[in-house]
Amino acid sequence: MTRVCLIGAEDVDIQYELISRETAREALSTYERHQPFANSLAVDTVSLGAAVSLCNDLNWYLVRFADLALVREPSVSTDEWLSRSLATAIRDGGVRPTETGERLAIYGLTEGSLVEPMYVTRRPDGTVPAYDLRPVEETVVVRVAADEFDRA
Repeated sequence: MTRVCLIGAEDVDIQYELISRETAREALSTYERHQPFANSLAVDTVSLGAAVSLCNDLNWYLVRFADLALVREPSVSTDEWLSRSLATAIRDGGVRPTETGERLAIYGLTEGSLVEPMYVTRRPDGTVPAYDLRPVEETVVVRVAADEFDRA
């Protein structure tokens, strides 16, 4: 199963905004909803293609109410997320899954909320640098596309 996780903007309740709108509610109606992080809404889809399609279907709402859309595709990584842009590039064949692990955004997790990302490259030995922007309880690693990394 491929999981899509939508993280709400700071001033909105992402679950309320999506479920209160008929079109978004219908798009999400066939999925069991989860909340892995504060102010998030996650669903499990059958494939990477279905995950990207769901994000595309919800794009109008994501632009207005979400700060981040993440995808976890087990065939790429079981413990790291993909940015929406990178997931789309993999689905479209523009990037091979094996080429996705170098550029990362590491988010701190504090009291269930994701905090500012630290953009890093994976070390040559395959390890991920430690998050050092502030004290955090855990970290969430997100693989990002080259253009996202270059803009950071």
